[in-house]
Amino acid sequence: MSPTTLPAPPEQGHVTFLGAGPGDPGLLTLRAVEALANADVLVAEHDVLDVVRTHARQGVAEVHTDADTTASSTPGTGTPQLTVVDGASTTAGVPANRDAAHLVMEAARGGRRVVRAVSGDPGLDAYAAEEMLACASAGVPFEVVPGVATAVGVPAYAGVPLRDAQGTDVRFVDARTASDRCWTEVGASDGTVVVSTTLDSVAAAAGELVSAGRKPDTPLTVTVAGTTTRQRTWSATLGTIAQTLKQAKVLPSPEGGRPVIAVVGERSVAAQRDRLAWFESKPLFGWKVLVPRTKEQAASLSDQLRSYGAVPHEVPTIAVEPPRTPQQMERAVKGLVTGRYEWIAFTSVNAVKAVREKFEEYGLDARAFAGIKVAAVGEQTANALIAFGVKPDLVPSGEQSAAGLLEDWPPYDPVFDPIDRVFLPRADIATETLVAGLIELGWEVDDVTAYRTVRASPPPAETREAIKGGGFDAVLFTSSSTVRNLVGIAGKPHNVTVIACIGPATAKTAEEHGLRVDVMAPEPSVHKLAEALADFGARRRLAALEAGDPVTRPSERRPGARRRRSTT
Repeated sequence: MSPTTLPAPPEQGHVTFLGAGPGDPGLLTLRAVEALANADVLVAEHDVLDVVRTHARQGVAEVHTDADTTASSTPGTGTPQLTVVDGASTTAGVPANRDAAHLVMEAARGGRRVVRAVSGDPGLDAYAAEEMLACASAGVPFEVVPGVATAVGVPAYAGVPLRDAQGTDVRFVDARTASDRCWTEVGASDGTVVVSTTLDSVAAAAGELVSAGRKPDTPLTVTVAGTTTRQRTWSATLGTIAQTLKQAKVLPSPEGGRPVIAVVGERSVAAQRDRLAWFESKPLFGWKVLVPRTKEQAASLSDQLRSYGAVPHEVPTIAVEPPRTPQQMERAVKGLVTGRYEWIAFTSVNAVKAVREKFEEYGLDARAFAGIKVAAVGEQTANALIAFGVKPDLVPSGEQSAAGLLEDWPPYDPVFDPIDRVFLPRADIATETLVAGLIELGWEVDDVTAYRTVRASPPPAETREAIKGGGFDAVLFTSSSTVRNLVGIAGKPHNVTVIACIGPATAKTAEEHGLRVDVMAPEPSVHKLAEALADFGARRRLAALEAGDPVTRPSERRPGARRRRSTT
C-alpha cells in the first residue's frame, strides 16, 4: 500500500506595516526602503503611495485610495476606500469598497510579501492597529516598521521645538476624535499641545482649548503640508488664529479641509520660530524651477535644486538619436579595439552612453579601453565613465569645457606617443573648438558623430501655459540650444520668471530671444549655476525681510514687476 500524499499547505505570506512619515520621502528609514524593495504588493492611500512607490521594485502590485470615492469624505473618518490600480495584482477586480485589512490578508494568504504603508507612524494609526489585529486573528505573520510621526516631524520642519531645557510636558490631541474630557485635561495643563486637525477646523480647536482654560493670548503655529515643499506655517494666538487665516485668504476646502498640525504653548512656540524655521527659509523654498535638459542630464541638477527647497520640473528640450549613418561610429569602435588610437575624448555624458551602447552591441566592456588614454570634459562626464568601469586619465583642472580640456592636453610627442590619433565621439552639432585645438597640438583627430541632437516634442499644454503665464519661478538655461529649443517648443517664459544662464554665450542667446537674464553662473558648470540661483533667492529673501515685506516667490509677484540683473 502506497503512503497517502497529503496536500501541501498553502504558502504563507507576510505583512509589513510601514510608517511612511509625514510627507518628505527622505524621512523613510533604511528598514522601510528595504521592505519596499522586497514587496510583492503595496497597499497605501494615494498620498502615501506617492512617497513610497519610488523604492518599490518594478512590477509590484499597487493598491491605493480611490480619490473619486473619498473626495467627499472627511479625513480621518470612515474606512479607507481602496481600489487596485495594477492589473497584475492578485486582487485585481476587487470592488473599491473592500476594506484594507481584507485586501492585505487576501494577498498575504497567497504567499505574497505585502507592505501596508501608512502616513506617519503605524503605532499612531487607528486603521493600522485594526489591520494588525485582523492579521493576528487570522494567523497572518506581520511586522511593524516605525516611521517619523506626523505630530513630531511636522513641528520639527516648521522650526517649532516641542520641549525646552525644563522638560515641558507635551500632549498630543487628534481634534477629529477628541472627547470633551480630553479637551478639559489639555486645557488645564500649561504644557505644549500638539493638535492634529484640519485647516477648516483649526479655529474651532483653538476655541475648545480656550473654553477648557487656555488663555486666548497663548501662542500657536499652524502648519499645512508639513515636510513638503508646499509647507506653509502661520503664527498667531488661540484668540487670533481665525483672523490670521482670514487675512491670509485661506479659503474653506470642499474636501473637508487639509490636515494640519497646530502647536500650542508658551515656551515651544514664542519667538523661537523666527530663528529655527530652517526648512521654509531655504533659499529657493517652494520655487518651481524649470530644468530644460534631457532627462538623464537633469537628474543630478534636480537633486541639487531640491536641496535648496525648490521643486524642479524637468522638460526635455533636446532628444538624443543615433547617427543617420552608423558606419563611421562602427569603424571607430573597431579601431579602438585594434589599437588605432592613443586617446579617446568624451565631451558629454551622451557621448559616453553612445559608445557604451555600441560596446554592448559588440559584446565588449570596459576592458576594451586597456592601453588607451581617456579624457573627460568635466565631472559629470567623468562620473559616467566611472559608472562604465573606466577611470579617466585627464579631466580639466580648471574650466570644465573644451577650452579647459585643451589647457591640460599634452602636445603630441613622437618619442613618447606611439600613435598620433585621437577618437572624438560627439554630437552632430558640436563646435570645432576641440578639434582645432588638438590639431594645433599635433594630433590627428577622428571626429565621429556618435549621436544626433534634435528638438524634443512639445511639453503638455499645462506646462506650456505655466511657462508663458508665469507659473514657474525660474528657468535654468544650460546652453544656447536649450534657450532656442524651449522657446521653439513651449514659448517664451513670462516676464516675472527668473532667467538663469550658464554663461555669457547662453545669456546672449536668451537676450536675443527677448529674455532678461537675472542670474549668470560664475563659471560654466550646471552646479555653479544652481548655486548662483540659490544665492539670488537668498538675497531676495533677505531683502524682503529687511524691508518688512512678506517673502514671496517670483511667480507671486505683480505682473510686470521689474527685476534686477545679477551676474553672480
